[in-house]
Amino acid sequence: MKPLRVLIADDAVVVRRILTTVIDEDPDLEVVGTAANGIIALQKLQQLKPDIVTLDIEMPEMDGLQALAALRKIDRNIPVIMFSTLTERGAAATLEALSLGASDYVTKPANVGSVSAAMASVRQELIPRIKSLCKRPGSVVAVAPKPLTFAPLKRTIQAAPPTGRVDVIAIGSSTGGPVALSTVLAALPKDFAVPVVVTQHMPAVFTRLLAERMNDSMAIEVREAKTGDVLKPGLVLIAPGDHHMTFRRTAMNVVVELNDGPLVNYCRPSVDVMYESLASMYGGHLLAVVLTGMGHDGRDGCVTLKEKGAYVVAQDEATSVVWGMPGAVASAGLADEVLPISQIGPKIVATGSIPARSTQLVR
Repeated sequence: MKPLRVLIADDAVVVRRILTTVIDEDPDLEVVGTAANGIIALQKLQQLKPDIVTLDIEMPEMDGLQALAALRKIDRNIPVIMFSTLTERGAAATLEALSLGASDYVTKPANVGSVSAAMASVRQELIPRIKSLCKRPGSVVAVAPKPLTFAPLKRTIQAAPPTGRVDVIAIGSSTGGPVALSTVLAALPKDFAVPVVVTQHMPAVFTRLLAERMNDSMAIEVREAKTGDVLKPGLVLIAPGDHHMTFRRTAMNVVVELNDGPLVNYCRPSVDVMYESLASMYGGHLLAVVLTGMGHDGRDGCVTLKEKGAYVVAQDEATSVVWGMPGAVASAGLADEVLPISQIGPKIVATGSIPARSTQLVR
Protein backbone atom coordinates (compact mmCIF):
# COMPACT_ATOMS: atom_id res chain seq x y z
CA MET A 1 0.00 0.00 0.00
CA LYS A 2 1.07 3.57 -0.60
CA PRO A 3 2.55 5.36 2.41
CA LEU A 4 0.60 8.06 4.21
CA ARG A 5 1.44 11.50 2.84
CA VAL A 6 2.54 14.12 5.36
CA LEU A 7 2.81 17.89 4.91
CA ILE A 8 5.05 19.69 7.44
CA ALA A 9 4.70 23.40 8.25
CA ASP A 10 7.39 24.88 10.52
CA ASP A 11 9.50 28.01 10.18
CA ALA A 12 12.61 26.36 11.69
CA VAL A 13 14.82 24.62 9.14
CA VAL A 14 16.28 22.29 11.77
CA VAL A 15 12.82 21.19 12.92
CA ARG A 16 11.71 20.55 9.34
CA ARG A 17 14.78 18.41 8.77
CA ILE A 18 14.25 16.42 11.98
CA LEU A 19 10.59 15.82 11.20
CA THR A 20 11.34 14.86 7.60
CA THR A 21 14.07 12.44 8.61
CA VAL A 22 11.99 10.73 11.30
CA ILE A 23 8.85 10.48 9.16
CA ASP A 24 10.64 9.27 6.02
CA GLU A 25 12.44 6.51 7.88
CA ASP A 26 9.08 4.86 8.53
CA PRO A 27 8.06 2.79 5.48
CA ASP A 28 4.37 3.57 6.08
CA LEU A 29 4.91 7.33 5.88
CA GLU A 30 6.40 9.90 3.51
CA VAL A 31 6.86 13.66 3.62
CA VAL A 32 5.37 15.09 0.44
CA GLY A 33 6.13 18.72 1.21
CA THR A 34 7.34 21.28 3.74
CA ALA A 35 6.39 24.89 4.35
CA ALA A 36 7.98 27.71 6.33
CA ASN A 37 4.69 29.44 7.15
CA GLY A 38 0.95 29.03 6.99
CA ILE A 39 0.51 30.73 3.63
CA ILE A 40 2.83 28.27 1.91
CA ALA A 41 1.24 25.39 3.78
CA LEU A 42 -2.23 26.27 2.49
CA GLN A 43 -0.90 26.51 -1.06
CA LYS A 44 0.79 23.12 -0.80
CA LEU A 45 -2.25 21.59 0.87
CA GLN A 46 -4.26 22.05 -2.29
CA GLN A 47 -1.38 21.13 -4.60
CA LEU A 48 -0.12 18.00 -2.82
CA LYS A 49 -3.31 16.58 -1.26
CA PRO A 50 -1.59 15.17 1.85
CA ASP A 51 -3.26 12.72 4.22
CA ILE A 52 -2.21 14.68 7.32
CA VAL A 53 -0.64 18.05 8.21
CA THR A 54 1.68 19.08 11.04
CA LEU A 55 1.46 22.78 11.93
CA ASP A 56 3.89 24.75 14.07
CA ILE A 57 1.97 27.25 16.19
CA GLU A 58 4.47 30.09 15.94
CA MET A 59 5.34 30.96 12.31
CA PRO A 60 5.86 34.29 10.47
CA GLU A 61 3.37 35.83 8.02
CA MET A 62 0.64 33.35 8.96
CA ASP A 63 0.94 31.42 12.21
CA GLY A 64 -0.42 27.98 12.98
CA LEU A 65 -3.72 29.19 14.46
CA GLN A 66 -4.47 31.37 11.44
CA ALA A 67 -3.46 28.59 9.08
CA LEU A 68 -5.61 26.08 10.95
CA ALA A 69 -8.70 28.31 10.75
CA ALA A 70 -8.18 28.78 7.02
CA LEU A 71 -7.40 25.10 6.48
CA ARG A 72 -10.63 24.01 8.17
CA LYS A 73 -12.58 26.12 5.68
CA ILE A 74 -10.92 24.14 2.89
CA ASP A 75 -10.96 20.68 4.43
CA ARG A 76 -12.87 19.88 7.61
CA ASN A 77 -11.71 16.28 7.95
CA ILE A 78 -7.98 16.14 7.24
CA PRO A 79 -6.09 15.38 10.48
CA VAL A 80 -3.97 18.25 11.77
CA ILE A 81 -1.32 17.85 14.48
CA MET A 82 -0.10 21.04 16.12
CA PHE A 83 3.52 21.45 17.20
CA SER A 84 3.58 23.30 20.52
CA THR A 85 6.02 24.40 23.19
CA LEU A 86 5.88 23.36 26.86
CA THR A 87 5.16 26.89 27.98
CA GLU A 88 2.08 28.70 29.24
CA ARG A 89 1.86 30.59 25.97
CA GLY A 90 2.26 27.37 24.00
CA ALA A 91 -0.34 25.60 26.12
CA ALA A 92 -2.89 28.40 25.67
CA ALA A 93 -2.31 28.42 21.92
CA THR A 94 -2.64 24.63 21.76
CA LEU A 95 -5.98 24.67 23.55
CA GLU A 96 -7.18 27.35 21.17
CA ALA A 97 -6.03 25.20 18.25
CA LEU A 98 -7.95 22.20 19.57
CA SER A 99 -11.08 24.34 19.84
CA LEU A 100 -10.55 25.41 16.21
CA GLY A 101 -10.50 21.81 15.01
CA ALA A 102 -6.93 20.53 15.45
CA SER A 103 -6.92 16.76 15.85
CA ASP A 104 -4.04 16.52 18.33
CA TYR A 105 -0.78 18.14 19.35
CA VAL A 106 2.85 17.23 20.05
CA THR A 107 5.12 19.27 22.28
CA LYS A 108 8.50 20.18 20.88
CA PRO A 109 11.46 18.40 22.46
CA ALA A 110 12.95 20.57 25.21
CA ASN A 111 16.32 20.20 26.94
CA VAL A 112 17.07 16.94 25.14
CA GLY A 113 20.70 17.86 24.53
CA SER A 114 21.22 16.46 21.05
CA VAL A 115 19.66 16.06 17.63
CA SER A 116 19.47 12.29 18.09
CA ALA A 117 17.57 12.75 21.35
CA ALA A 118 15.22 15.22 19.67
CA MET A 119 14.63 12.72 16.86
CA ALA A 120 13.90 9.96 19.36
CA SER A 121 11.37 12.18 21.11
CA VAL A 122 9.63 13.05 17.85
CA ARG A 123 9.68 9.39 16.81
CA GLN A 124 7.99 8.36 20.05
CA GLU A 125 5.40 11.15 20.19
CA LEU A 126 4.58 12.01 16.58
CA ILE A 127 4.67 8.78 14.57
CA PRO A 128 2.00 6.92 16.61
CA ARG A 129 -0.27 9.95 16.39
CA ILE A 130 0.03 10.15 12.62
CA LYS A 131 -0.84 6.50 12.25
CA SER A 132 -3.70 6.65 14.74
CA LEU A 133 -5.26 9.72 13.18
CA CYS A 134 -5.05 8.43 9.61
CA LYS A 135 -6.66 5.52 7.94
CA ARG A 136 -5.21 4.23 4.72
CA PRO A 137 -5.42 6.48 1.64
CA GLY A 138 -8.84 6.31 0.06
CA SER A 139 -10.66 5.55 3.31
CA VAL A 140 -12.58 7.91 5.55
CA VAL A 141 -10.44 9.74 8.09
CA ALA A 142 -11.54 9.08 11.67
CA VAL A 143 -11.48 12.70 12.80
CA ALA A 144 -14.19 14.66 14.57
CA PRO A 145 -13.11 18.27 15.12
CA LYS A 146 -16.75 19.17 15.93
CA PRO A 147 -18.22 16.13 17.67
CA LEU A 148 -21.73 17.54 18.03
CA THR A 149 -22.24 17.49 14.25
CA PHE A 150 -22.11 13.70 14.07
CA ALA A 151 -25.28 11.63 14.03
CA PRO A 152 -25.68 8.99 16.75
CA LEU A 153 -24.11 5.62 16.03
CA LYS A 154 -26.76 3.31 14.58
CA ARG A 155 -25.47 0.21 16.36
CA THR A 156 -25.35 1.37 19.96
CA ILE A 157 -24.69 -1.19 22.66
CA GLN A 158 -27.67 -0.97 24.96
CA ALA A 159 -27.89 -2.20 28.52
CA ALA A 160 -30.22 -1.78 31.42
CA PRO A 161 -29.60 1.59 33.10
CA PRO A 162 -27.84 1.62 36.46
CA THR A 163 -30.34 1.14 39.27
CA GLY A 164 -28.28 2.08 42.30
CA ARG A 165 -26.89 5.30 43.71
CA VAL A 166 -24.04 6.89 41.76
CA ASP A 167 -21.66 8.75 44.09
CA VAL A 168 -18.98 9.85 41.61
CA ILE A 169 -18.51 10.32 37.87
CA ALA A 170 -15.02 9.40 36.58
CA ILE A 171 -14.02 10.44 33.06
CA GLY A 172 -10.90 9.36 31.15
CA SER A 173 -9.78 10.90 27.86
CA SER A 174 -6.76 11.55 25.66
CA THR A 175 -6.49 12.47 21.97
CA GLY A 176 -9.47 14.68 21.15
CA GLY A 177 -10.37 14.81 24.81
CA PRO A 178 -10.46 18.58 25.43
CA VAL A 179 -13.19 19.11 22.85
CA ALA A 180 -15.07 15.99 23.95
CA LEU A 181 -14.81 17.03 27.60
CA SER A 182 -16.14 20.49 26.77
CA THR A 183 -19.14 18.91 25.09
CA VAL A 184 -19.82 16.59 28.02
CA LEU A 185 -19.27 19.06 30.85
CA ALA A 186 -21.38 21.74 29.15
CA ALA A 187 -24.41 19.55 29.86
CA LEU A 188 -23.84 19.53 33.64
CA PRO A 189 -25.73 22.08 35.74
CA LYS A 190 -24.08 24.23 38.38
CA ASP A 191 -25.83 22.28 41.13
CA PHE A 192 -25.03 18.83 39.74
CA ALA A 193 -25.43 16.48 42.67
CA VAL A 194 -22.39 14.22 42.10
CA PRO A 195 -18.63 14.91 42.14
CA VAL A 196 -16.80 14.55 38.82
CA VAL A 197 -13.14 13.60 38.41
CA VAL A 198 -11.26 13.67 35.10
CA THR A 199 -7.98 12.25 33.87
CA GLN A 200 -7.00 13.80 30.55
CA HIS A 201 -3.58 12.97 29.09
CA MET A 202 -1.83 16.36 28.97
CA PRO A 203 1.31 18.04 30.31
CA ALA A 204 1.15 19.97 33.57
CA VAL A 205 0.77 23.53 32.32
CA PHE A 206 -1.80 22.37 29.80
CA THR A 207 -4.13 20.79 32.38
CA ARG A 208 -4.21 23.92 34.50
CA LEU A 209 -5.11 26.11 31.54
CA LEU A 210 -7.63 23.54 30.34
CA ALA A 211 -9.37 23.62 33.73
CA GLU A 212 -9.34 27.44 33.79
CA ARG A 213 -10.70 27.63 30.25
CA MET A 214 -13.51 25.20 31.03
CA ASN A 215 -14.34 26.89 34.32
CA ASP A 216 -14.85 30.17 32.46
CA SER A 217 -17.29 28.60 30.01
CA MET A 218 -19.16 25.95 32.04
CA ALA A 219 -22.01 26.26 34.53
CA ILE A 220 -20.34 23.70 36.80
CA GLU A 221 -17.10 24.59 38.60
CA VAL A 222 -13.95 23.09 37.04
CA ARG A 223 -10.51 23.09 38.71
CA GLU A 224 -7.16 21.39 38.36
CA ALA A 225 -6.92 18.97 41.27
CA LYS A 226 -4.45 19.31 44.12
CA THR A 227 -3.68 17.04 47.04
CA GLY A 228 -6.28 17.42 49.78
CA ASP A 229 -9.12 18.54 47.49
CA VAL A 230 -12.44 17.13 48.67
CA LEU A 231 -14.68 15.39 46.16
CA LYS A 232 -17.98 17.22 46.37
CA PRO A 233 -21.11 17.83 44.29
CA GLY A 234 -20.95 20.60 41.71
CA LEU A 235 -17.17 20.34 41.29
CA VAL A 236 -15.10 18.85 38.46
CA LEU A 237 -11.47 18.05 39.34
CA ILE A 238 -8.98 17.47 36.51
CA ALA A 239 -5.81 15.51 37.25
CA PRO A 240 -2.73 17.72 36.81
CA GLY A 241 -0.28 16.73 34.11
CA ASP A 242 2.66 14.56 35.22
CA HIS A 243 0.79 13.39 38.35
CA HIS A 244 -1.40 10.36 38.92
CA MET A 245 -4.64 11.20 40.72
CA THR A 246 -5.65 8.78 43.48
CA PHE A 247 -7.98 9.10 46.45
CA ARG A 248 -8.19 8.32 50.16
CA ARG A 249 -11.02 8.34 52.66
CA THR A 250 -10.95 10.59 55.70
CA ALA A 251 -13.40 10.50 58.57
CA MET A 252 -15.84 12.68 56.65
CA ASN A 253 -14.81 12.81 53.00
CA VAL A 254 -12.94 11.34 50.06
CA VAL A 255 -9.97 13.52 49.13
CA VAL A 256 -7.45 13.70 46.30
CA GLU A 257 -3.91 12.41 46.61
CA LEU A 258 -1.44 13.13 43.82
CA ASN A 259 1.78 11.25 43.13
CA ASP A 260 4.52 11.13 40.51
CA GLY A 261 4.79 7.34 40.45
CA PRO A 262 5.87 5.31 37.41
CA LEU A 263 4.11 5.81 34.09
CA VAL A 264 1.16 3.49 33.55
CA ASN A 265 0.29 2.72 29.93
CA TYR A 266 3.07 5.21 29.10
CA CYS A 267 0.97 7.88 30.82
CA ARG A 268 1.03 10.07 33.90
CA PRO A 269 -1.71 10.83 34.82
CA SER A 270 -3.24 7.46 34.02
CA VAL A 271 -6.94 6.66 33.75
CA ASP A 272 -6.29 3.13 35.04
CA VAL A 273 -4.66 4.50 38.20
CA MET A 274 -7.66 6.77 38.81
CA TYR A 275 -10.19 3.98 38.21
CA GLU A 276 -8.38 1.47 40.42
CA SER A 277 -8.24 3.94 43.29
CA LEU A 278 -11.91 4.91 42.93
CA ALA A 279 -12.97 1.26 42.85
CA SER A 280 -11.71 0.82 46.40
CA MET A 281 -13.50 3.98 47.54
CA TYR A 282 -16.87 3.67 45.84
CA GLY A 283 -17.28 0.10 44.62
CA GLY A 284 -20.27 -0.11 42.29
CA HIS A 285 -21.60 3.36 43.12
CA LEU A 286 -19.68 4.87 40.22
CA LEU A 287 -20.21 5.85 36.60
CA ALA A 288 -17.05 5.55 34.47
CA VAL A 289 -16.92 7.35 31.13
CA VAL A 290 -14.17 6.62 28.60
CA LEU A 291 -13.81 9.24 25.88
CA THR A 292 -11.74 9.51 22.72
CA GLY A 293 -8.03 8.71 22.96
CA MET A 294 -5.12 6.64 21.69
CA GLY A 295 -4.07 3.40 23.34
CA HIS A 296 -6.02 1.45 25.95
CA ASP A 297 -5.58 3.42 29.18
CA GLY A 298 -8.73 2.89 31.23
CA ARG A 299 -9.49 -0.62 29.99
CA ASP A 300 -7.83 -2.49 32.84
CA GLY A 301 -9.33 -0.13 35.39
CA CYS A 302 -12.75 -0.80 33.91
CA VAL A 303 -12.22 -4.51 34.55
CA THR A 304 -11.88 -3.76 38.27
CA LEU A 305 -14.80 -1.36 38.21
CA LYS A 306 -17.08 -3.89 36.51
CA GLU A 307 -16.13 -6.51 39.10
CA LYS A 308 -17.34 -4.03 41.75
CA GLY A 309 -20.59 -3.41 39.88
CA ALA A 310 -19.85 0.03 38.39
CA TYR A 311 -21.53 1.27 35.21
CA VAL A 312 -19.33 2.04 32.18
CA VAL A 313 -20.06 4.27 29.19
CA ALA A 314 -17.71 4.51 26.19
CA GLN A 315 -17.77 7.10 23.42
CA ASP A 316 -18.67 5.69 20.02
CA GLU A 317 -16.27 5.40 17.10
CA ALA A 318 -18.09 7.85 14.84
CA THR A 319 -17.57 10.80 17.20
CA SER A 320 -14.12 9.84 18.52
CA VAL A 321 -11.01 11.47 17.12
CA VAL A 322 -9.28 8.15 17.84
CA TRP A 323 -11.31 5.14 18.95
CA GLY A 324 -8.46 3.65 20.94
CA MET A 325 -9.35 3.97 24.62
CA PRO A 326 -13.15 3.72 24.25
CA GLY A 327 -12.73 1.07 21.56
CA ALA A 328 -10.57 -1.05 23.87
CA VAL A 329 -13.23 -0.87 26.58
CA ALA A 330 -16.06 -1.66 24.17
CA SER A 331 -14.15 -4.47 22.44
CA ALA A 332 -13.41 -6.09 25.80
CA GLY A 333 -17.13 -6.20 26.56
CA LEU A 334 -16.76 -3.77 29.47
CA ALA A 335 -19.05 -0.99 28.22
CA ASP A 336 -22.66 -1.02 29.37
CA GLU A 337 -23.37 1.56 26.68
CA VAL A 338 -21.51 2.99 23.69
CA LEU A 339 -22.83 6.47 22.96
CA PRO A 340 -22.12 9.41 20.65
CA ILE A 341 -20.55 12.37 22.40
CA SER A 342 -23.75 14.41 22.21
CA GLN A 343 -25.58 11.85 24.38
CA ILE A 344 -22.94 11.34 27.07
CA GLY A 345 -23.51 14.60 28.96
CA PRO A 346 -27.27 14.03 29.23
CA LYS A 347 -26.55 10.42 30.26
CA ILE A 348 -24.34 11.65 33.10
CA VAL A 349 -27.01 14.13 34.24
CA ALA A 350 -29.69 11.44 34.24
CA THR A 351 -27.46 8.92 36.04
CA GLY A 352 -26.42 11.46 38.68
CA SER A 353 -30.09 11.88 39.54
CA ILE A 354 -30.74 8.18 40.28
CA PRO A 355 -32.13 7.71 43.79
CA ALA A 356 -30.11 5.72 46.28
CA ARG A 357 -30.49 1.96 46.28
CA SER A 358 -28.29 1.63 49.33
CA THR A 359 -26.60 3.90 51.81
CA GLN A 360 -23.68 1.52 52.31
CA LEU A 361 -20.38 2.79 50.87
CA VAL A 362 -17.37 0.59 50.25
CA ARG A 363 -14.85 1.13 53.02
